[in-house]
Amino acid sequence: MPELPDIAAYITALQPRIVAQPIEQVRLASPFLLRTAQPPITNVEGRVVRELRRIGKRIAIGVEGDLWLVLHLMIAGRLHWRPPKAKLAGRQSRAAFDFPSGSLVLTEAGTKHRASLHVLTGEEGLRSVDPGGIDIFTSDLSSFRDALTTENRTLKRALTDPSIVSGIGNAYSDEILHAAQLSPVTLTHKLGPAEWERLFAATRHTLGLWIDRLRAEAEAGFPEKVTAFRKGMAVHGRYGEPCLRCGEKIQRIRYADNETNYCARCQTGGKVLADRGLSRLLRSDWPRTLEDLEALKRRWK
Repeated sequence: MPELPDIAAYITALQPRIVAQPIEQVRLASPFLLRTAQPPITNVEGRVVRELRRIGKRIAIGVEGDLWLVLHLMIAGRLHWRPPKAKLAGRQSRAAFDFPSGSLVLTEAGTKHRASLHVLTGEEGLRSVDPGGIDIFTSDLSSFRDALTTENRTLKRALTDPSIVSGIGNAYSDEILHAAQLSPVTLTHKLGPAEWERLFAATRHTLGLWIDRLRAEAEAGFPEKVTAFRKGMAVHGRYGEPCLRCGEKIQRIRYADNETNYCARCQTGGKVLADRGLSRLLRSDWPRTLEDLEALKRRWK
């Protein structure tokens, strides 16, 4: 799912292309994409784009008359800049927003179509789709800590809850926790003052670093290859590869369609965290330390 740095890059790329330009037509290949009936989507046609905003992991396009098109790309939705009146070809094409200089095309891979488009009116309409998480760049350490300790959750769950922190998902939470040298399963109520300072600084630094990097790429060309696995990431998507800090192999916790990547040496004091599937299978044989894991691997060979 595109996260805060990816959404920032899309907005950077869209700014010179569609702001101050009229939306000539909105074409929907799938009526299921549109989740609102009023106001009608045809009401935005002919109106000039005045503003772009990020709302969590959503992109909000504001047009004349205080109307807003709000796109939530979910896991598999992606945006593309195409020549004017580009055809909506193929099963992945979901919608096109036509401008004089080109068409903004929304595609979605896979069979689970979860991406959404809302047409909303005014600030009240925008608030209705805002999950409410804090903005890490306008918050201080105290408000950050207060938000994450409203409930006693694991750090991974707290960072990725959109009602707690805005815009962070699976990929960048892995990167943040590695930078802070904290375990993804540590409970928020267990952190001490020094750990809170590390986590807050790591969250700001990691997101700021990737926002700057992806915005620079977006200024050079429209971001066509938005992915959760990027060259230069420290742990996310690097299971089995050496940690860039200590050289130990990156570990993972798998659950549903996601996995958490972490370095046991840097983040958990050498403890191998239980993988839901394998730990249930291995039971008492589940390796508790990196040394136990290596011994188990030797037995399997």
